[in-house]
Amino acid sequence: MNNNAPTFAKQDSLKFFRTLNSRVNNYFKENNIQKTGNWKLYLKTIILFSVFLAPYFLILTLGMPFWAHILLTIVMGIGMAGVGMNVMHDGNHGSYSNKTWVNKFMGGTIYVLAGNVYNWQVQHNVLHHTYTNIPGHDEDLDAGRVIRFTKEAKWYNFHRFQQYYSVFLYGLLTFNWAITTDFKQMRSYLKRKLSYGEAKSPKILWTTLIITKVIYVSIWIVLPIVIGITWWKVLIGFFVMHYTAGLILSIVFQLAHVVEETTNPSPNELGEMDNTWAIHQLFTTTNFAPKNAIVNWYTGGLNHQIEHHIFPNISHVHYGKIASIVKETAQECNLPYYEYKTMRSAVIAHFKHLKELGMKPELT
Repeated sequence: MNNNAPTFAKQDSLKFFRTLNSRVNNYFKENNIQKTGNWKLYLKTIILFSVFLAPYFLILTLGMPFWAHILLTIVMGIGMAGVGMNVMHDGNHGSYSNKTWVNKFMGGTIYVLAGNVYNWQVQHNVLHHTYTNIPGHDEDLDAGRVIRFTKEAKWYNFHRFQQYYSVFLYGLLTFNWAITTDFKQMRSYLKRKLSYGEAKSPKILWTTLIITKVIYVSIWIVLPIVIGITWWKVLIGFFVMHYTAGLILSIVFQLAHVVEETTNPSPNELGEMDNTWAIHQLFTTTNFAPKNAIVNWYTGGLNHQIEHHIFPNISHVHYGKIASIVKETAQECNLPYYEYKTMRSAVIAHFKHLKELGMKPELT
């Protein structure tokens, strides 16, 4: 990855963000509400953690046939993805609560999901939110050689089939977190001296990573085996849980940025982008199923990705309300506001775009 970070245009001739920020701030002020989470988020936290952890305790304490074991691990995966999108995500953005320690605690739930706070904050808060959809800077676009997410990525003959096999690879997201990704990312980020907030010493970060991984493996693999569950059942259940969560998270992530409408702008020779940061988010991000109450609730507002990218410090429980303000302001400034009305249309658009990116460039 290029260490020379792009710079965004400083002057906004449309005064888009200044107007939008003022309107959004007025909304919270006039309604006398805080930008952080509320009772809806706290209740959702209890529900999602129950969906995630209750099946685990049932597996540990009750004898059951293997098919029931697998069904419960699927439920755990659904809960795991839900906790990640709603609790951990808001916590690490500092939007779960107006209390710093609560945000850190909720952000730290990523350790129970097999991830690492430092790595996630660098990749997501710094690289993805700052350099959204910029090839070579937004790591969410980097799937190695196996999937081609942008026209700038090198094309291989097997990409012709990526619209078919990609969905099977998507499920490996959190499983890779658990075994390899965190170690590779930490080595890379520390070498490049990347950080989010107050920088910590490499010794503390490596020690935290190793200790949390040991605890993670002890809870999810060692403990069930010690209690008496057959080792191969534990490993299969562990994989099924992760595969379920990884598939959900990957699809939700891709629908917001890897579709035909969104662009992959690159800086000029001087490392400068054409637009300001806020306007850049409009060109590189799309919403999906904005009126679907179930999708809204479960994805933690990630279907309102435009609002999240422009206001990451606002809890997702408010996105539905401020979406109309963002859309209206964008339209007033003749700027794009991409959205798919349904989840189904967004999924179809994503895999259609993968098919297009998988075609040999000379034939595109």
